[in-house]
Amino acid sequence: MIKRSIQKMDGMPIEGEGIKGVSMKLLVGRDDDAPTFAMRHFAVEPGGYTPKHQHPWEHEVLIITGQGEVECNGEVQTIQGGDGLFIPSNDLHQFRNTSDTPLEFLCVVPVNSDCGEVVPGS
Repeated sequence: MIKRSIQKMDGMPIEGEGIKGVSMKLLVGRDDDAPTFAMRHFAVEPGGYTPKHQHPWEHEVLIITGQGEVECNGEVQTIQGGDGLFIPSNDLHQFRNTSDTPLEFLCVVPVNSDCGEVVPGS
């Protein structure tokens, strides 16, 4: 078993075009010999956003704290702590923080995807 605390981990800033104020903590990934899924914790600072992107795998997302909005295939919905989301594969999506506090969420993806590890600057 692996146990990690997001409160004790340092977040790695995610930088690149179309990204503002986002950091990630890899809770479970490839290096842990996880056979199927990677679990990541994201923090989006007030006014920040993830890139608009799409990929051939689904996302399961749990909003932990904060408020914001998610855009998925052109549809925008408000999100807040406690919301669970399913983002289908190949849907263009983006998370945006519209509040004055950090927006934090967990995201589960296939461990063999390029989202299974932290890649600085990607």
